[in-house]
Amino acid sequence: WPAVDEAHVDAALIASMTLTRRLVELGRSARSEAAVKTRQPLRRVLVPSASFAKLDAELIAEIASELNVGAVESFASAGDLVDYSAKGNFRALGKRFGRDTPKVAAAVASADAAALAATLAATGEASVAFAGGTVVTADEVIITERPREGWSVVNEQGETVALDLELTPELVRAGLVRDVVRLVQEQRKASGLEVSDRIALTWAASGQVAEALREASGLLAGEVLASTVVEGEPDAEVVVDDDLGLRFSLVRA
Repeated sequence: WPAVDEAHVDAALIASMTLTRRLVELGRSARSEAAVKTRQPLRRVLVPSASFAKLDAELIAEIASELNVGAVESFASAGDLVDYSAKGNFRALGKRFGRDTPKVAAAVASADAAALAATLAATGEASVAFAGGTVVTADEVIITERPREGWSVVNEQGETVALDLELTPELVRAGLVRDVVRLVQEQRKASGLEVSDRIALTWAASGQVAEALREASGLLAGEVLASTVVEGEPDAEVVVDDDLGLRFSLVRA
């Protein structure tokens, strides 16, 4: 192995990527808890405001792709969708306040958590009602941001990620297209086609599945390398999926 030149180690990038991976893991846990399959697109995911500030556009796009969401936003952008709570970080407070730590922690807990969170995010410190007013830092306060109903929330070690679970008709159709793509890709493989082989795809369905496929015909063609996508009764080796009410066939183009 080549020797590592420490001068080329980007510690900030490593820290940002570690954070990105952590947020993706939490997002996947939120999906799992809500029993929402990964193929179903969701509208957005909320991440802690402090974490969001550390992410650049590329890493935000990576999180969106990994979690199959339309947008990655901070809790601060969610407005009144979020409830805040605050408690003292006893380990950090103890280093500065000693025996007074429980009293400072009580002042933190009695403060307006939303206002405290906003001030800490903006300046890194805030005042609480102890001994006529005492400044505490962001490291000395644990802020928990919890979205209200309609979200899947995972909180681990003081870090919270929340998935917006509202499924609009557009998102439902996008999820159905993802399911069809998976089925077609599986059939391509079962048919012994090469990865680069183009196909002619014929499908028949009804209801939402048919509506979704008509709407996303171009996307479907691109995902499965189809030269043609035709709605009609399949006449080659027909694949049937009863769950989707779908029948389709494909041949090498």
